[in-house]
Amino acid sequence: MKLLLNEQRAELLANGKANNTLRESGLAEQDFNPVVKLFCPWGAATWLLTELDPEDEDIAFGLCDLGMGFPELGNVSLREIESVTGPGGLRIERDMHFTANKSLEAYAKEARLHQRIVA
Repeated sequence: MKLLLNEQRAELLANGKANNTLRESGLAEQDFNPVVKLFCPWGAATWLLTELDPEDEDIAFGLCDLGMGFPELGNVSLREIESVTGPGGLRIERDMHFTANKSLEAYAKEARLHQRIVA
């Protein structure tokens, strides 16, 4: 399965460019709704991604939860996520039914309370 659809990649990149412009102008970044949810079908790892780095499209930003009770906002390498192979050749998957209903910060606040991403 392809981790990102072309439309999702374009939206993630547009969000990254928008926040890069805001940062360079000394303004507060926008708190986007997640564009895509990735998950580990054999474990508890989950990622809610909002943007791609316009200078390195391998680097995504979002809420990352490796299933250890400490979800955090940060950067992650898409190549690294794509390289993970689990039992029986399973791979990280994109939640095809995910639709964000709140901002990334709202998901992060809820995740800190529950010690995991609830999405």
